[in-house]
Amino acid sequence: MVSSFLTNNQSRTSAARKFHTTPRPSASEPPPDFISIVDNPPDLVRAGRRHGPGLILLALIPVTAFVLGTWQVQRLDWKTKLIAKYEDRLVREPLPLPPRIDPDAVHEFDYRRVYATGRFRHDKEMLIGPRMWEGEQGYMVVTPLEREGDGTTVLVNRGWISKDMADQKKRSAGLPTGEVTVEGLLREPWKKNMFTPDNRPDRWEFFFPDVHQMAELTGSQPVWIESTIEHEFFRIVDLKSRGIPIGRAAEVNLRNNHAQYIFTWYGLSLATSIMLWMVVKKPPSDVSRRVRMNKHW
Repeated sequence: MVSSFLTNNQSRTSAARKFHTTPRPSASEPPPDFISIVDNPPDLVRAGRRHGPGLILLALIPVTAFVLGTWQVQRLDWKTKLIAKYEDRLVREPLPLPPRIDPDAVHEFDYRRVYATGRFRHDKEMLIGPRMWEGEQGYMVVTPLEREGDGTTVLVNRGWISKDMADQKKRSAGLPTGEVTVEGLLREPWKKNMFTPDNRPDRWEFFFPDVHQMAELTGSQPVWIESTIEHEFFRIVDLKSRGIPIGRAAEVNLRNNHAQYIFTWYGLSLATSIMLWMVVKKPPSDVSRRVRMNKHW
């Protein structure tokens, strides 16, 4: 029995120790020109739409800014020539104001120096305001000038007075009663803006110069003359203290900021053009990805 057990045990051990002698097939070697995918440089692959509507808007900004800048160049040329024309009129000798003036032709003589002789109608005086001058509130004094001889009347903007001198009783020195000669500029007055209230001629309240309205109210020609004086410091102080209207200086006071606008618009056009170039050159990350591809695929 023991002999039989040993014989069976040896048989199992021999079977367990048998090895397969057939050699396993080895893995195939890669070809010499093989390049791994991890060695390939990454390629940019579009995964969707490159740019949205924002790119169109960004492209319109530099174009629009350039157009506006070019328009301001034209405006600068126009304004420069206009100022030169007005300054040429200022250096000429003043002309006597004709008896009758066509209101439609006044713009052809804007800033032309003229003079007229007559008497002020202080009973028809009109105050336009409030108007600021040197940081102080006041009014512009508009008085009809009744000319001797032909009897025609024109409107004269005599100048500015402080608010506390609005009452004529406080400024008798500013109410000449005799014949006076007024020298000033033939002008088209400033226009009403959207924030200016309407005049109330029935109450003699005026917020802007409506020449035709004022002329109809006072029986004058719709002609506007702005009285001029030499602006000397001590003289201005004296006029202000006595309630005598401070006339304007004989100079062109047109605003000319077009050079600043040109710089602003062209600068904006350049800046947004650079931004547009950067956006086009560098695609958005949400519509692109980088992958490594096998060149043999």
